[in-house]
Amino acid sequence: MPARSGSEGAQAIPRPRGRQTGPVSQYKRDQGKITRTATFVGLALLIAWGAKFLNDRLAGYQGDEAWRLLITPGIPFLVAVVLGAVAWRMAFVSRKSSDFMIATEGEMKKVSWSTKSEVIGSTKVVITFTLLLAVLLFIVDLIFQRLFTWIGVLKV
Repeated sequence: MPARSGSEGAQAIPRPRGRQTGPVSQYKRDQGKITRTATFVGLALLIAWGAKFLNDRLAGYQGDEAWRLLITPGIPFLVAVVLGAVAWRMAFVSRKSSDFMIATEGEMKKVSWSTKSEVIGSTKVVITFTLLLAVLLFIVDLIFQRLFTWIGVLKV
């Protein structure tokens, strides 16, 4: 059997099973899971709060009973669904934002976080310095108050 040249014998590479394609499929599904999920959950909470706020504002709608029953829950639900789809797309489908979140999660894994004792020690230093600065400013304020009273600029 002679060797085939060019694309005569080329076969299509099978697509891996279990991967979705289409407008709702996840881009780089196995990367940046924590950051992307946290972003989506945060956006979902904001969207839910906004829908609740909108629902409360529309509760005072004075119109036909049928329209009121349609408008009051319908518009906030529609807004929540549309914004939820946008949030899903931003967190999981969009290449730019997904690559950004994947890179962010990778960089956060490289950070060397302070130990508990280092944080406690640094906090003590900051609190001590702040209290000393407050005492110093209080003393300077008293000195200026006496000085301005003595030269007649401040009448106490």
